[in-house]
Amino acid sequence: MEHKEVVLLLLLFMKSGHGDPLDDYINTQGASLSTLSKKQLEAGSVDDCAKKCEEETGFICRSFQYHSKEQQCVLMAENSKSSSVFRMRDVVLFEKRMYLSECRIGNGRSYRGTVSKTKTGVACQKWSDNVPHKPNYTPASYPLEGLEENYCRNPDNDKEGPWCYTTDPNQRFDYCSIPECEDECMHCSGENYEGKISTTMSGLECQPWNAQSPHAHGYIPSKFPNKKLKMNYCRNPDGEPRPWCFTMDPTKRWEFCDIPRCTTPPPTSGPTYQCLMGNGENYGGNVAVTVSGHTCQRWSEQTPHKHNRTPENFPCKNLVENYCRNPDGEMAPWCYTNSNEPRWEYCQIPSCDSSPPTDQADSPAPPEQTPVVQKCYHDNGESYRGTSSTTITGKKCQAWSSMTPHRHEKTPENYPNAGLTMNYCRNPDGDKGPWCYTTDPEVRWEFCNLKKCSQTEESVIKPLSETQVLSAEPSSKPDCMFGNGKAYRGKKATTVAGTPCQGWAAQEPHRHSIFTPTTNPRAGLEKNYCRNPDNDDNGPWCYTMNPKKLFDYCDVPQCELSSFDCGKPKVEPKKCPGRVVGGCVANPHSWPWQISLRTRFGKHFCGGTLISPEWVLTAAHCLERSSRPSSYKVILGAHREIRLEADVQEIEVSKLFLEPTRADIALLKLSSPAAITNKVIPVCLPPPNYVVADRTVCYITGWGETQGTFGAGLLKEAQLPVIENKVCNRYEYLNGRVKSTELCAGHLAGGTDSCQGDSGGPLVCFEKDKYILQGVTSWGLGCARPNKPGVYVRVSTYVPWIERTMRNN
Repeated sequence: MEHKEVVLLLLLFMKSGHGDPLDDYINTQGASLSTLSKKQLEAGSVDDCAKKCEEETGFICRSFQYHSKEQQCVLMAENSKSSSVFRMRDVVLFEKRMYLSECRIGNGRSYRGTVSKTKTGVACQKWSDNVPHKPNYTPASYPLEGLEENYCRNPDNDKEGPWCYTTDPNQRFDYCSIPECEDECMHCSGENYEGKISTTMSGLECQPWNAQSPHAHGYIPSKFPNKKLKMNYCRNPDGEPRPWCFTMDPTKRWEFCDIPRCTTPPPTSGPTYQCLMGNGENYGGNVAVTVSGHTCQRWSEQTPHKHNRTPENFPCKNLVENYCRNPDGEMAPWCYTNSNEPRWEYCQIPSCDSSPPTDQADSPAPPEQTPVVQKCYHDNGESYRGTSSTTITGKKCQAWSSMTPHRHEKTPENYPNAGLTMNYCRNPDGDKGPWCYTTDPEVRWEFCNLKKCSQTEESVIKPLSETQVLSAEPSSKPDCMFGNGKAYRGKKATTVAGTPCQGWAAQEPHRHSIFTPTTNPRAGLEKNYCRNPDNDDNGPWCYTMNPKKLFDYCDVPQCELSSFDCGKPKVEPKKCPGRVVGGCVANPHSWPWQISLRTRFGKHFCGGTLISPEWVLTAAHCLERSSRPSSYKVILGAHREIRLEADVQEIEVSKLFLEPTRADIALLKLSSPAAITNKVIPVCLPPPNYVVADRTVCYITGWGETQGTFGAGLLKEAQLPVIENKVCNRYEYLNGRVKSTELCAGHLAGGTDSCQGDSGGPLVCFEKDKYILQGVTSWGLGCARPNKPGVYVRVSTYVPWIERTMRNN
């Protein structure tokens, strides 16, 4: 192919207004293609590699791989549609969107998808065949038009869109049903809109999704990798009738955007079911009665309840008659009722007998699990059977039986002895340590957030401080690392496989130029010692003396800082579903920061949270009975409310500090520091102004009112999903009552909740490898009422006040 033809092809397929050429690629970290049609080149950067892909004349470059440690680029004619994908270290796969897309832009001249049937279902004839029809357009005569196989194309720029010659002798050609891409218009309610409109219907500029100013929010891009929350583009992550955004106007939190509807039919949403599959978004049955027996209101009517869940706003959700449906991602099908109260309720839909397919996109990912029972692994972790399910960068693991977002062959059926349960970290292929596929479409896999068991796990050794380790003389430094080991300066010089490391200054057996003592004088590249000059999340590495393996990671253990890290219980929490009213009894001492706030006579009346040996956080309204510290005492390490265990700690309160702006949060200083033990451990505080992502599963605990449910007098626990304030403040929920300094959490179906006596207690959320205090139980509209989730003080808002108060007192 002539070079000028490639340039013309590029101009044809590049959308106007694109500044970054990588916008036209989909990238996946840790993914590699198995392909024969490839070319290996040197490249100093990803941009350099993309440029080489566009300039390639030997074949059409559909994808490329970039290897940063090797500074190499592999151009390929295939992509993941035509070649197998496998996981590989230190590689990022970039695939051109146009060859993966199954939608069309404009009239589809650039369409390069694989649809091969006409709109009436007739199979297409191959473009290179002469029967049953002799074609005017062939791959030889039109080499730039992508006339591969029998795929629908538009080589003549037909305004009607892609077409093909048919295999029906009586019909020479017909058009294909290719939906429009949602970058200039939207299908359905715009759930998959990926365009760049960034102003609201009234002309307000949108706030970037990764910003928390002027409006703090829980739609954090890194927590919602499937929602495409990029820049400040309008999106629909929460089941609204159309895309929206937070605005840059401090007085207007959010507003809808004006996205035109596509003119072509939307892509198929898959089969519908007459029974409950998953959360019922594809339920198409005729049940029209709620769980408590109320008849459903018709979706097209506005009485007795006004609403925007109409057939017009949700054209793809099959909102017919008054049948129960799930148009907005609730836990199950529901409907508005024909009664004034309740406004809406879930419906009782019979479950489908068979399980959903393992690759069903809507199947929910399992929750993160706390790596407590087996918090480290031996050897390379092939025997690890713990419950950790979080990667080294904090990503949630994909279930081994699932094929979304990453298709793979590491299934329980293929590896029956590898313990591939749920989404727990495992090592089925003998890598350097436990790993998992991630729920982020852009990151195929990562090693898990686990450390290797070392001497400190099996014997009592006095923990070292980081300052002690880093300031020690080289000859006396322990061979361990902090974090990802960027500052590691030990003398480990073999890889996890036992292969000797190549000297950083040497060029045999591997030539390299980017990581040498000369180019990186501050990286400690001495001799052949393991180092981390590129800040790799997976830790220190080296080039190896094996000519067939460029580099590998090293087996450097973590330094032990403390025997009791904040937010890390010594007993595995039960993590049961439900809530405190109607929840479950906790495993004793699995929430070791929970305290019981009592009167001087010993009666429990509120909860609280140990945040350091001398300090407890609780709700300000718990202290309304008296302003004298001597009126209160704190019980630590208890499981029972009465008949306390012999080893509980009872400590008087010496000082009270109410938050100065009258927020419902207060600090208690203990008269003496608590003894930190297996049963008494502080929780971690969040970073200042941190916002918990919407739908994050968190946990509450307490001895509060159980309203006759099991477990009275014992510490109870339960899971609660966080509800973004934008949703919680909807009319049918808390109707604008929730402040930005508060957060909501709860199941909208009601039935269980935190209640009297739980006030001041903790709402903790698991993040990466520890529990973090995100909320203080504050208020609610009754206990366990449907559509009335609990409200918690947002602790991150007050971290500066907390730290300042503790420091000054």
